Amino acid sequence: MLLGSISPSLAICCRRFSRERVFSGGMADEEDEAGFEEELEDGYGGVDMGHGRTRKRLFSKELRCMMYGFGDDQNPYTESVDILEDLVIEFITEMTHKAMSFGRQGRVQVEDIVFLIRKDPRKFARVKDLLTMNEELKRARKAFDEANYGS
Repeated sequence: MLLGSISPSLAICCRRFSRERVFSGGMADEEDEAGFEEELEDGYGGVDMGHGRTRKRLFSKELRCMMYGFGDDQNPYTESVDILEDLVIEFITEMTHKAMSFGRQGRVQVEDIVFLIRKDPRKFARVKDLLTMNEELKRARKAFDEANYGS
């Protein structure tokens, strides 16, 4: 694989993503892996949507900051950020499709996401922390509004 030619934090992320796909049963076949390597060699990151349109990068700024925080260069290669963003979007898309198959058809609810990650202790703990923090923020906002507006 060509991981030596990309940034260190992206290489770690690719390895983790590959392991997750293997352990979750979503292992890609040989043809997909070869296509992925060809994309890396060509510098093509899946940005072109055809018909002369390109997909807007949604997470570039955040991913650059995260990559720097995990030890990459302050200005990582654009290709590395693009590949990482493609992985993130693929993960979100897969999780959303899986979540839509549970519960109410065609709707994604928090409980569906929690159900999907229940077997991954690290993700489950993080989601639990974020949901708890969200509830605390809601209560704090409500108390602040009541204090200011005297409901």
